[in-house]
Amino acid sequence: MAFDGITIACMAHELNDKLNGGRISKIAQPETDELMLTIKSQKGNFRLLLSASASLPLIYITENNKPSPLTAPNFCMLLRKHINGGRIVSITQPSLERILRFEVEHLDEMGDLCRKYLVVEIMGKHSNIIFCNDQDMIIDSIKHVSSQMSSVREVLPGRTYFIPDTQEKANPLTIEEDFFVNLISSKATKLSKALYTSLTGLSPVAAEEICHLASLDSDRCANTYEPEELIHLYRTFCRYLEPMKNGTYEPVIYYDGKNPIEFSCLPLSIYDHHRKETCPSVSEVLEHYYAERNTLTRIRQKSTDLRKIVQTALERNIKKYDLQAKQLRDTEKREKYRIYGELINTYGYDVTPGSKSFEALNYYTGENVTIPLDPQIPVQENAKKYFDKYGKLKRTCEAVTKLLEETGAEIEHLKSIQTALDIALIEEDLVQIKEELMESGYIRKRAPGSKRPKITSKPFHYLSSDGYHMFVGKNNLQNDELTFQFARGNDWWFHAKGAPGSHVIVQTNGDELPDRTFEEAARLAAYYSSNRDAEKVEIDYVEKKHVKKPNGSKPGFVVYYTNYSMMIDSDISTIRQLS
Repeated sequence: MAFDGITIACMAHELNDKLNGGRISKIAQPETDELMLTIKSQKGNFRLLLSASASLPLIYITENNKPSPLTAPNFCMLLRKHINGGRIVSITQPSLERILRFEVEHLDEMGDLCRKYLVVEIMGKHSNIIFCNDQDMIIDSIKHVSSQMSSVREVLPGRTYFIPDTQEKANPLTIEEDFFVNLISSKATKLSKALYTSLTGLSPVAAEEICHLASLDSDRCANTYEPEELIHLYRTFCRYLEPMKNGTYEPVIYYDGKNPIEFSCLPLSIYDHHRKETCPSVSEVLEHYYAERNTLTRIRQKSTDLRKIVQTALERNIKKYDLQAKQLRDTEKREKYRIYGELINTYGYDVTPGSKSFEALNYYTGENVTIPLDPQIPVQENAKKYFDKYGKLKRTCEAVTKLLEETGAEIEHLKSIQTALDIALIEEDLVQIKEELMESGYIRKRAPGSKRPKITSKPFHYLSSDGYHMFVGKNNLQNDELTFQFARGNDWWFHAKGAPGSHVIVQTNGDELPDRTFEEAARLAAYYSSNRDAEKVEIDYVEKKHVKKPNGSKPGFVVYYTNYSMMIDSDISTIRQLS
């Protein structure tokens, strides 16, 4: 979910509970657009992160500290001068805006008690941290916004602070039923969009949830709904916000497998089919969610070059495969030419010289066929001409069939590398993939004598509910190592049928595996495959001793001729991961 007004309201509730009455003991500015406040309150010492980053604006309490520059920036020095040692009187959210307003009481240079306001605006690229006096005059801000940058509002020292009302949205906390119905019915856009563009602080996800709870089609145009339906929507909307008004939040992260896909402070029934983890605080939700998302984003960025190499090679091979397949289709008429040659040799003795065609009985099918002839050459020469065509197409078919198999194998190999890149979680996981690309000739090999990087990436290690160790290869080289060096003959081997993915090895220790362990290993094979998003994935499994690797085959490629199969989902949330 976006960092919307509901999340800000939950954050305000949490901060008031922990920080209200606390004193600001330390102010740091680790980044140009970020503050770290250390606050001592009756409930303990807390670090509060305030980020006005255009790409990822955030507010949350954290236990992690960040290194600060040796020389504090001017804005940090200004805050230290005015509010260091100050007491937080209140933390408020105007309307349901994405704004938090910290009221700080402190002693000025004359020893008089006065109040200042630190306003944190979480508004995407327009996010800012603004420091104001008790008359709402801006003293300074972490980002200066001049009239040349914005025609709506200047954020400069000496200007009056105000919240711009550019979209003229209604306050969700005070809106009346009649006004709500008239407002939504006037929108010529889909219902969910009409909600979040008409009401302050609602995100698209929250709007979708409200429509879902009301059993109304969120994609249907808002102005096509009857007033009774919109009244029902209004009442559903009020019930949805009731926990927020009562301060009863449920901070939660929703996962697709192990990947965090959404967070919320109120339940989202539209994600009921996903695994969820409830957290004690919204700060914990935000820190975990964005830390995990940042990990995935960072590894995606670091693997961009490798992905580009693989994608380019894959596109080139797919194009080559299509051309070769067309060549192979063109050779399908070769048998016709062979039959023409045979029929000419059989029946051509009574054909009149100079004929352009003649009709003969095809003794293979029992049907008459008309055979075209070249009148410029003798009849028997026509037979030789057809046999030559047949021979040429037969040789082409044999050559192209072999090339087609090689290109198909190359395509499957590249797809398996793509899957390995999707599985990679840390930078070390990319080292082996790069080595494989070098061995395959897609990346230039190192100069002779240059040092190879140390391979530190290891297969995933899981423990089944019945206590059996399960290992999952992260890439093709690890797959080969797991299957042919690590696994023993009576260990079980799992793989998604007909799809790129990881080899999964279950150590049996000579035991007969319980059904539950078979299912958990199959789920791992489904999850770590290119079919992980399918509702059910077909998994092949067999004892390792029946898995063979053909000579000269690509890394990760194996064959087996006797196996079991099962259909299974890819939910591995209940399987314990050891490393």
